[in-house]
Amino acid sequence: MNPNPQIVVLDAGGQYCHLIARKVRDLGVYAEVRASETPASELAAARGIIISGGPNSVYDAGSPTVDRAIFAQPHAVLGICYGQQLMAYLLGGQVRKGDKGEYGLATLELDDTCDPLFAGLAGRQQVWMSHRDTVYGLPEGFSAVGRTATCAIAAVAAPDRRLYAVQFHPEVVHTTRGKEILSNFIFRVCGCCKDWDPRQRIPLIEQEIRDCVGGRNVFFFVSGGVDSSVAFALCGRALGVDRVRGVYVDTGLMRAGETDFVGRLPGVSVESAQEQFLTALAGVTEPEQKRHIIGEEFVRVQERIIDGRRLVDEHWILGQGTIYPDTIESGGTRNAALIKTHHNRVAGIQRLIECGRIVEPLKSLYKDEVREVGRELGLPSELLDRHPFPGPGLAIRCLCSEFDAPVRETPEGWVVPVHSVGVQGDSRSYAPILALDRLDHASATELINRLTEVNRVVALVAAKSPLSRLQVLACSLTPDRLARLRAADATVRRLSHDSGFDRQVWQFPVILIPLGTPEHPDSVVLRPVDSVDGMTAQSVAMPAALLEQISQELLAQPGIAAVFYDLTHKPPATIEWE
Repeated sequence: MNPNPQIVVLDAGGQYCHLIARKVRDLGVYAEVRASETPASELAAARGIIISGGPNSVYDAGSPTVDRAIFAQPHAVLGICYGQQLMAYLLGGQVRKGDKGEYGLATLELDDTCDPLFAGLAGRQQVWMSHRDTVYGLPEGFSAVGRTATCAIAAVAAPDRRLYAVQFHPEVVHTTRGKEILSNFIFRVCGCCKDWDPRQRIPLIEQEIRDCVGGRNVFFFVSGGVDSSVAFALCGRALGVDRVRGVYVDTGLMRAGETDFVGRLPGVSVESAQEQFLTALAGVTEPEQKRHIIGEEFVRVQERIIDGRRLVDEHWILGQGTIYPDTIESGGTRNAALIKTHHNRVAGIQRLIECGRIVEPLKSLYKDEVREVGRELGLPSELLDRHPFPGPGLAIRCLCSEFDAPVRETPEGWVVPVHSVGVQGDSRSYAPILALDRLDHASATELINRLTEVNRVVALVAAKSPLSRLQVLACSLTPDRLARLRAADATVRRLSHDSGFDRQVWQFPVILIPLGTPEHPDSVVLRPVDSVDGMTAQSVAMPAALLEQISQELLAQPGIAAVFYDLTHKPPATIEWE
């Protein structure tokens, strides 16, 4: 890698610091991520510095900061989200807690200004927000050049000092002109020249594999998903196929037909471990505990297979298809908040990482990059175009409850005490959901920004009983409930594929929640989303005729009380519910 990158991204603890660096590299300029507290003297060679977003408040004890001297050096500085707040705070401005948060899509009104960062971008445009604190008093020499309905200072500039900041996230795909903003910063403000070719990526990854593995061989648990398949192929290409083996573990948590599909992949054998996983998960309701158990059971399966097949430890290491969003949501950078622990980041796996017995070729890539690498490797589209499916399988799409609990009517809708994981202001949230009696994405966005007790809004599509009569029922992860979810998922996949809707979305989780009646104890939530890299996502509206067909077929299945539609973007909700 380039020891003197033109652009340095300072990690202020958010979910997006490596995504910013990746977007800069996509524009042909090498960028790398460094700790936010990196001394200014070590950044003097950079043409530009970007301060990332983060979950903290500038007033929190121990919150990430930067060396103030970076604002006095010749290079340009761009603050994003928390980076804007930090820049304003350190230079004498004022930051305060907002009256309400702003999560997801917003409309930016950008002034017609001669500032080079915003050249050619004046007017109204869609941006992506994830914040609650806001700047309300600017430092001397700064001017506000952009605003949204709930954020009066959404873009600021001090062009004479080459200092700029925005409250929104230009690095995510849902900020429609974000690429132009980053391009303006790199080329117009910083004066960078192109020095990076994305085609260098595969040779670099292959060399990293060889450096990590050395003379050992690699053993993969292959899920049949895009990530593990591409990682498996990369290791085979870097080391030779005779040094890489793959096993698919049937955990009993997979979709209908999945074991048959993966078992046909070349070089992959199938290991049945259904009883092991389901026994370990019996009676468990808490989502983080589920993830930890699944990760630890994978380690036990690995050890059993290694022993049974006489794969001597010092001659073998474990390969994983972990990608960057998995790492960052598991709190995998210094200041990042823990959103949810990925099964590839549980304690047993961490111990293997610390012992140098893990190789993860894709750990710095995003889902769309993984697909690009797969295409360069010549993998079939049948594999690369599959919707993402979580490693823990249906276990994290089958929600559980420790207690019976009623729904509660409010002026906005019904608060349902089924908790789901969210990401609000780059921090983890775990809160009930709000159910509406109508499909209204605009209302859902307004409500989620205003209400603090919920982190997800769903709409009731169809039900066997009125919502007021449904209740949350105590339950755990049982074979019957998994079979119910497996059948519902198969129905949704079949109808989505037949209609072509599955080609219009990035991912379509089907969730089972313990909301119903004693006769029909569960409900299904539909969660179609559009994304590029998985870091942000939009809830996608489904054609009415298809929604009606899916709902009717689901309600006809035993045990299903109602069908809901998840209207929430990411943020504030994660794509998966757990």
